[in-house]
Amino acid sequence: MSFFGKLKDRLFRSSSRLEEGLDAIVEDGGTAEELAEDTSRHAPAPGPQPAPEPEEAPEPEEAPAPAPASQTPPDAAPDTPPAQPPAPEPTPEPAFTRGSEPAPEPDPEPAPVPVEPVKIEDAAAAQDERKPGLIGRLLGRGEAKTVVRRELDDAMLEQLEELLIAADMGVETALRVTANMAEGRYGKRLSTDEIKTLLAGEIARIMDPVARPLPLYPSKPQVVLVVGVNGSGKTTTIGKLASQFREAGKSVVIAAGDTFRAAAVEQLQIWGDRAGVPVLTAPEGSDPASLAFDALTRAQADGADLLMIDTAGRLQNRADLMEELAKIVRVIRKKDPDAPHNTLLVLDATTGQNALSQVKTFQELADVTGLVMTKLDGTAKGGVLVALADRFGLPIHAIGVGEQIDDLAPFDPEEFAAALTGAAR
Repeated sequence: MSFFGKLKDRLFRSSSRLEEGLDAIVEDGGTAEELAEDTSRHAPAPGPQPAPEPEEAPEPEEAPAPAPASQTPPDAAPDTPPAQPPAPEPTPEPAFTRGSEPAPEPDPEPAPVPVEPVKIEDAAAAQDERKPGLIGRLLGRGEAKTVVRRELDDAMLEQLEELLIAADMGVETALRVTANMAEGRYGKRLSTDEIKTLLAGEIARIMDPVARPLPLYPSKPQVVLVVGVNGSGKTTTIGKLASQFREAGKSVVIAAGDTFRAAAVEQLQIWGDRAGVPVLTAPEGSDPASLAFDALTRAQADGADLLMIDTAGRLQNRADLMEELAKIVRVIRKKDPDAPHNTLLVLDATTGQNALSQVKTFQELADVTGLVMTKLDGTAKGGVLVALADRFGLPIHAIGVGEQIDDLAPFDPEEFAAALTGAAR
């Protein structure tokens, strides 16, 4: 399955109802328009009219055609053209039928000959005309024969705003998105698919500037500091990124800086063994800043391309833990003034609007350069990613929808918008 398929299948598996909400909004106060009947009414009008006219014209020409072939006497031919053109026409017909009794038969024969092809065409056309209406009635609106449309007015815009806010998009972003959707379309009747397409377009427009891959610099080693709150998925993200960089031909070193959680060290060692990447550890409870300094020294000596430093999870409202993170940055800058070259903030999509305050705090203390959004499967609503892009404009490098290595992929704004809204791609 492609990553978009996973994203579409898992993004709103549990709690999000954005796509269903759009359907409900349009149906609430909308009216059905029978598009199939309109097209079928216009289609049969030109169909049957030209059909009988060209067919009736050649048939009278076929009747005189056998007449000269059956008239064996040449003397009768010069007598007929000057004065009696219609008289000889009925006389040769008995010769063609070889008897005088079947004379009444030619009268019905020319009639059914022109009628039969017309009936066949009319029947085929009638079947084509009846198919949309009949199938549409039998299957309901599954064939899109009737489309529900609703006028884009203040009431509908208010419902759209409430729906987007409920999807964790935030008040400011929701108002901006709906205002852009209404521009030039206010008062028009729109269907659910049209609303989804408009909404997906606005979301993609907001997120397109921030969809950037993790930049790689010529300096070695490139230090990537990974930060985030407890349980956001930092350790798993580091393992996936290290494995993907290793497959791309880059040499990677991992520093298990979460010295307070033994499970995090073990998890990184598993990923390191799987990807063939060395993992540097320290005794439990040791200073993570000291481990980061030693890891940078080791990476420089080995000529590694990337050094990825894991950090302990910390809440943005714990000043002591945030100061510890600032200490790590100060220590590694003694070794490399430009380090860290990237500071990735890993966010849990299930936290909703709380992610906004996390970004603000981490950006002030750790100079965050990019975001990775995890756990878009499960109960995540996903709209917070749009609010983050709209408010902070930080690059979004990757998103994750599962635990497997291929469940973390570069962020694609169009795929995300389509999966978020249920719009067709």
